Amino acid sequence: MSSEKTAVIVAGGSGMGAAAAKRLAADGFKVAILSSSGKGEALAKELGGIGVTGSNQSNDDLQRLADATLEKWGRIDVLVNSGGHGPRAPILEITDEQWHTGMDVYLMNVIRPVRIVAPQMIKQKGGAIINISTAWVAEPNAMFPTSAVFRAGLAAYTKIFSNTYAPDNVRMNNVLPGWIDSLPATEERRDNVPMQRYGTSEEIAATIAFLASDGAGYITGQNIRVDGGVIRAL
Repeated sequence: MSSEKTAVIVAGGSGMGAAAAKRLAADGFKVAILSSSGKGEALAKELGGIGVTGSNQSNDDLQRLADATLEKWGRIDVLVNSGGHGPRAPILEITDEQWHTGMDVYLMNVIRPVRIVAPQMIKQKGGAIINISTAWVAEPNAMFPTSAVFRAGLAAYTKIFSNTYAPDNVRMNNVLPGWIDSLPATEERRDNVPMQRYGTSEEIAATIAFLASDGAGYITGQNIRVDGGVIRAL
């Protein structure tokens, strides 16, 4: 087994996922990236890693990514789960199909890759899983109903997983971004942030890199807000 540490980034072709891949590569990780657009494959090539063009809604595509990583480096130390955007509508107007899509985008995007990668981490007796969620997970916003509902489920999933696999030194934490510069900016949203600015994808990536590091070795099962102070409740 290689002594080099490796990181798998799911939905890492753009935005916060791509920023995380770049930061982890800068920190010395070998990176493997999945994205549906082909941008992840191009970024992986630029970073000297492995890229797979495919969907985080496909177990086969996720398995291809994990298999390629293990074949090349023999280990997976970090898994970062990003994702796209789910359906948005007034809550009573969301169809059954849209709710199912929201579950795929905001909850199964974590469950599927974790089911594939976690057994390798358990075998290694170590690993860190970081999921990109939302600052509004405990204070739901009607603008993003499917995100609020299924990322609340993700918080519960994370607690169960972390309790179960902490003895194997496999950690799971959620990063909860607020308004980030990968989204279109509006003055109203900016004015609602105590820090009076949008966050950057690089700031989210820095938090992910810390949670992936040995310095965060005693942190698991947490939901860590990176939101400029928008949500201040305990």
